[in-house]
Amino acid sequence: MYVNLGIGMPTMASNYLPKGWDIELQSENGLLGMGPYPLEEEADADLINAGKETVSYLPSSAIFGSDQSFAMIRGGHMHLTILGGLQVASNGDLANWIIPKKMVKGMGGAMDLVSSGSRVVVTMEHSAKNGGHKILDSCTLPLTGKGVVDRVITELAVFDCNKETNTMTLVELAPGVTEEQVKEATGATYSVSPDLKTMSFAGCF
Repeated sequence: MYVNLGIGMPTMASNYLPKGWDIELQSENGLLGMGPYPLEEEADADLINAGKETVSYLPSSAIFGSDQSFAMIRGGHMHLTILGGLQVASNGDLANWIIPKKMVKGMGGAMDLVSSGSRVVVTMEHSAKNGGHKILDSCTLPLTGKGVVDRVITELAVFDCNKETNTMTLVELAPGVTEEQVKEATGATYSVSPDLKTMSFAGCF
C-alpha cells in the first residue's frame, strides 16, 4: 500500500506503523519509503519531508524528483492520503489551505491528492483555537476539494463520510469521551453508527 502523509499532524503516523505491514509512505517532495522520525543524533538536515521535517529512511526508500512524485499522485498510484484540515463538511468537502486575511498555509499537493482517486482521511483537532466548529454542514473557508473526504479523525471521535448520500456517521469515540460531548463540539448533522465503538491506539514504532 502506498500512503501520502500531509504536512503537520499526518506526518506523525510514520511513528505508529504496525511492524510487518507492507506500507510505503510517500512525500510529494520526492520521497518514497519514509521511516519514523529520527533520533536527534541521527537526524540528517538533507533528508526532509514536504513539511521540511527531518525523516529517516528504510532499506526500500527511494529519492526522486517532484515531477515523478506528482506523476505517482496524478496517475492514481496512491492508495491512501492522510491530510490535515481546517474545516470538513458532512458531505465530505475539505478546506485546508487558507483562512482569508489571516493565514495562507498554501495548497501544496493537497488538491492533486484529493482528486487522485485515493481514499482520503483527515486528521485534525476537533475544534478551532477559538472554540469554533471545524466539522460543519457546509465549509465557510475556500475549498481544497468537494466531496473528497472518506474519514475524519480527531482527538474526540472518528466520522465516516458517505460520498453517495452526502452524509456523515459517528463510528468511534475516544476513551472517556461521550457522544454528548462530541455533539456539542460538532457543527454538522450526523448519524450514530449502531456499531459505535471506542478508539484503539497503536504503539509507537
